[in-house]
Amino acid sequence: MLARILQTALQNTTACHHGAIHRIMLQDAFTLTTLIMLLAGYLLGSVSTAIIVCKLMGLPDPRTVGSNNPGATNVLRHGGKKAAAITLFGDMLKGLLAVLLAMAFGGSETQLALAGAGAFLGHLYPVFFRFQGGKGVATFFGALLGINWMAGVSALLTWLLFAKVFKISSLAALITAVVVPGWLYLFGSSVDVIGVCIFMSVLLIWRHRSNIRNLIQGTEDAIASKEGVEAGNNKD
Repeated sequence: MLARILQTALQNTTACHHGAIHRIMLQDAFTLTTLIMLLAGYLLGSVSTAIIVCKLMGLPDPRTVGSNNPGATNVLRHGGKKAAAITLFGDMLKGLLAVLLAMAFGGSETQLALAGAGAFLGHLYPVFFRFQGGKGVATFFGALLGINWMAGVSALLTWLLFAKVFKISSLAALITAVVVPGWLYLFGSSVDVIGVCIFMSVLLIWRHRSNIRNLIQGTEDAIASKEGVEAGNNKD
């Protein structure tokens, strides 16, 4: 009787031990997969569309003109609508692709958000371009479209509305960054996903600190294309 009890206890202990090892292995695999998705997103985000487009089209390096920001708005002012449209599409695409790649490999909702955050960080601090990146608005939108497409579309519409009303890209981006967590909550994203997106929103606002100073001082540039700027100069 005693031997049977001891044998049962030993079997239970062994089963618990094996179960604990299995859980640890699963956790380690999840962590490793998450890091790979985050790194892949970062490398994808580090491909600076603005710099590449301007170089291919014989335009000035966007880091050396205007706001010194390699983003679609600065390219619009100094390279024209075509270059800006390509830049905007490329920046959004890399945020979306990072999420879709994570999805293709069976990533969880949180892992998808982290992959998108990786692309966002890559755009801000690109390893391929001496960590001199943009402010992340388009890449943020692209990542949102992959994470929660309804929230992403709502964020885009929010930006378009305020850009139309105020004619100032940075102000529209700042307002959108503030309301994005609300859109995610409304359309059913988890607390973890909302937390990741709040991190991106805060970082986006911080990257716009010079724009915030200009807005306070009333010196922030309005949205204008190269053609519009040239027409205004010729009129003057």
